[in-house]
Amino acid sequence: MNFKRMWAMFTARNHEFFRDKASFGWNFAFPFLIIVGLGFIYGGKDQPQFKVGIFPADIQVNARESTIPPIFQEIKYLQFINFSSQAEGEKKLQHHKIDLLLDVRSPEHRYWINESSPQGSIIEQVFLASFLKDRQNVAEKQSIEGVQIRHIDWLFPGILAMNMMFSSLWGVGFVVVRYRKNGALKRLKATPLTPLEYLSAQMFSRIFLLMFTIIVVGFGTNLIFHFHVYGSYWALSLIFLLGGLSLSSIGLVLASRGTSEEFTSGILNMISLPMMFLSEVWLSIEGAPAWVHSLAKIFPLTHLLTAARKIMNDGATLAEVQSECIILVLITLFCLTLAAKLFSWNE
Repeated sequence: MNFKRMWAMFTARNHEFFRDKASFGWNFAFPFLIIVGLGFIYGGKDQPQFKVGIFPADIQVNARESTIPPIFQEIKYLQFINFSSQAEGEKKLQHHKIDLLLDVRSPEHRYWINESSPQGSIIEQVFLASFLKDRQNVAEKQSIEGVQIRHIDWLFPGILAMNMMFSSLWGVGFVVVRYRKNGALKRLKATPLTPLEYLSAQMFSRIFLLMFTIIVVGFGTNLIFHFHVYGSYWALSLIFLLGGLSLSSIGLVLASRGTSEEFTSGILNMISLPMMFLSEVWLSIEGAPAWVHSLAKIFPLTHLLTAARKIMNDGATLAEVQSECIILVLITLFCLTLAAKLFSWNE
């Protein structure tokens, strides 16, 4: 491998990216906007989780005429929404826009739920429990010890990793296919450049841009939300570096053949969407069937997020996430070797 030739391709790809002002700006704006948006949604401590509709609209929740139990009114995770009539409230309930509908004038405490709504079933039990006379001797309350992690602190690594996944797959796989289609790779075939040198340059160029983006976005959003990182920043950076390399190497495998941008886009979507949902970017798969957990471990994004959250939320060291690091390195080496073997300049 000639590092001088690889360096030339590395710098050329970086210059091309920085000249494209729209793509350059969007790589910063996209994760920043998502983090800021979700931060204001989930960053508060008393954000409502359930929506309770009440009618008629002229009676407030805490009014003297209201028959809603005071204990139910004081639950801080409830949002009460007024409706002018029962029919209007039932329509919203039918479309899952609210979780429970109450008649605030009814002495019988009439309520309506949507039987197909899991949240409706939960809030129904909460509503019925608010009528218990003796609530002190029902169960013994205990709080978890240690630091209680905010939801935005759990989401933060997932958003960064999701942006890294899309940027790696499309920024490498899609771009190389476009080069092949417009004949740019055919001209490079006449040079001494080897497939391994070219693919390695593409991969390292992408990871350089990704790490630069993550540092800038992470620093900017941290000024707003003050994220809690209980582990080492260096260890967290290394995990994202290894994760970015493994994701980029998958993009190289897809880019090794093919000249159709439409087909490549479809393959990238087929890989990225299951990876995003099964790797716990947004939601935990705790409690899912064993085969779902086994399938999730195929994706490098799963190991990236597992290690990143251990370091950021639990204060783990590199020694405690070494298994995830080894898996990410092995995926990178395997995919890079496979891409170099399959690579074609013009087919």
